Amino acid sequence: MSIDVKGTEGYAENAKSLIRQWRDVSFAEHHEPIMHLVPTHPACILDVGAGMGTDAAAFAAMGHTVVAVEPVDALRAAGMRLQPSPRIEWLDDSLPDLATLRSRRKEFDFVMLSAVWMHLNEDERRWAIPNVSALLCDGAALVMSLRHGPVPEGRRMFDVSAEETIRLASAYGLRTVLNVRTESIQHGNRRIGVTWTRLAFVKDRPLG
Repeated sequence: MSIDVKGTEGYAENAKSLIRQWRDVSFAEHHEPIMHLVPTHPACILDVGAGMGTDAAAFAAMGHTVVAVEPVDALRAAGMRLQPSPRIEWLDDSLPDLATLRSRRKEFDFVMLSAVWMHLNEDERRWAIPNVSALLCDGAALVMSLRHGPVPEGRRMFDVSAEETIRLASAYGLRTVLNVRTESIQHGNRRIGVTWTRLAFVKDRPLG
C-alpha cells in the first residue's frame, strides 16, 4: 500500500464519484488551449497526476508512448482497468520528488501537470520545479493548469499565481509560451466561480 502523499487528501475517499465526474469531461474541450503544443509526431509523454488516465489514453490514441504517474492507488487502479493501452505505463510516484521516475534518467518530449501544481505548498513547488525541468528534453514543452476558486471540502489546495510559477520556471531554463485564464468546463465548478490558468513552457535548446 502506498504511503499517503501530501496533496492527495480527499482523492482516495472520493475516487468513485470523481471517476464518474471525470468521465464526462472531454479531453479535446478540456485541453483546447494547449493542443497546439502537443507533438504531432510519435513522442514520449509524461502525465503527472494522471488520475483515471483520460489524458494518457488520448495521447496514446494519437500514437504517443505515455508514462502515467498517479500516487492515489484507487485512481491508478481504475486507470489501468479503464485505459488498457499498451502505450501507457502506469507508475506510482509523486511530486515534489518524483524519485522513482528520476532514477530512470529518462527525458520526455512533452510533460503535462493538469490540475496538480496547486496541491503543492510554496516549499514543495520550489523543490519540484528543478525535478520536473530535469525530465524535459531540450525543446520539450511543459504544460500545467492552476485552479482558482473555492477549495472542495477535504482537499488540500493553494492559490498559486501564474506570476510565481513563471518566475520559478524561468529560473530553471523554461521559457513561457502560454499564459491564459479560462473558465472551468465543468458546470458545477463554473457555478461556484472556479477558473483556471493554463501555462506552458519550453525548455530551450542550448545555443551553439
